[in-house]
Amino acid sequence: MTSATYEIGMVGLGVMGRNLLLNMADNGYSVAGYDLDKTKVEALRREAETRDIRGAESLAEFASMLRSPRAVMMLVPAGPPVDGVIKDLLPHLARGDLIIDGGNSYFKDTDLRTRALAEKGILYMGVGVSGGEQGARHGPSIMPGGSREAYERVRPVLEAVAAKADGEPCVTYLGGGSAGHYVKMVHNGIEYGLLELIAETYDLLRRGLGLSDNELHTVFDTWNRGELNGYLIEITADIFCRGDELATGKRLIDSILDEAKQKGTGKWTSQDAMDLQVPVPTLDIAVAMRDLSAFKTEREAAARLLGGPPRKMRAGRGPFLRQLNQALYAAMVITYAQGMVLLLRASHAYEYGLNLEDVARIWRAGCIIRSTLLDDIRAAYRAQPTLANLLVDSHLGRLVTDRQEALRGVVKRAVQLGIPAPGLAVSLNYFDGYRSDWLPANLIQAQRDYFGAHTYERVDMKGVFHTQWQSE
Repeated sequence: MTSATYEIGMVGLGVMGRNLLLNMADNGYSVAGYDLDKTKVEALRREAETRDIRGAESLAEFASMLRSPRAVMMLVPAGPPVDGVIKDLLPHLARGDLIIDGGNSYFKDTDLRTRALAEKGILYMGVGVSGGEQGARHGPSIMPGGSREAYERVRPVLEAVAAKADGEPCVTYLGGGSAGHYVKMVHNGIEYGLLELIAETYDLLRRGLGLSDNELHTVFDTWNRGELNGYLIEITADIFCRGDELATGKRLIDSILDEAKQKGTGKWTSQDAMDLQVPVPTLDIAVAMRDLSAFKTEREAAARLLGGPPRKMRAGRGPFLRQLNQALYAAMVITYAQGMVLLLRASHAYEYGLNLEDVARIWRAGCIIRSTLLDDIRAAYRAQPTLANLLVDSHLGRLVTDRQEALRGVVKRAVQLGIPAPGLAVSLNYFDGYRSDWLPANLIQAQRDYFGAHTYERVDMKGVFHTQWQSE
């Protein structure tokens, strides 16, 4: 057997696992890797070069390489693969060892695994990792949850490999149980919302203004140099420049099918928000529009049958671009606001004890939703740790209020053109609903009491009431 000298092990040597392992080794840690696919173990060995990395042929050999108490990280697909790895690992582990799930596991599964492994004396952490292939290799945003004891054991390595923002590592202890996976889930839900808003903006520029791919690149590149600066705007600008190697003279974006896939984290965010009765309509509509995009054949048939207004804008290009810039910024603030409210409510409901300033801080670099806006979000929670909603922060609220007319104008123009922009529209409606001191829910109370005797409350006295609405 190999002597137990390696500081941390990785099960799952796909792109993310292998790159994160290389990142650890580059930061001075001795690491071991294992994968059922032997070609991935060989790939790790080739890339190791002079680094202190060892690939294992079996889980028994892998476990024997690790210092006791062992720390094993998994980066495998969520669901049954995670349970399969845990089952196969357990015979080779001892009490006090630590398993870290670095994938996108459903947070309730993480809670179940934490309790089950605790009975065996095994520590378990659910850790969100965001940043994709390049982030894993050069510095991701890392969102750890679990016991404080477990976190402190691996804190040095996580801080070493994490992205850095203003010299600070984009990782911190978030809370007990599934806190890390929950925060990563909401991160992905916000990501869904932002991607939908950017896609709608692209549609208005392409089908509304008729911009070419070169012009689209210029617009997004220019926006990325201003207040919209962020990773998603940056990569959007780059996408419009990429040529299609399979179709001479075309840009790749124009050869990609308009059907968006999803892996479930956006849906999980919407589902749990509904369970907690937290409205996140921009996130919800982003999931729904991905679902609608999959109805490609039906959409093509409907396009031939159902008429609509001409999709050609007569307004000046310059004024609309400025309006669209401001509208997208306002909608993005509103989207972050919805996600942060969900984190606040979940923190109480699941007893995570989240610090939202910390969440915003570790999202500032490495992760997919990183943007300049997160500095303002962090400042808002630093000033008011229990802030109910980012929209009532004096600075961010004013930024959205000052841009609301631009958002209204863009939504109106989209409706006139018949170009779907539900993310922008529902963001505006969330803003209007939240700032409304009266909503027509009194009628809904009356209707429910009328047909189902569900009772209602009154504005002028305490208690629960029921009325016989229909006379005998």
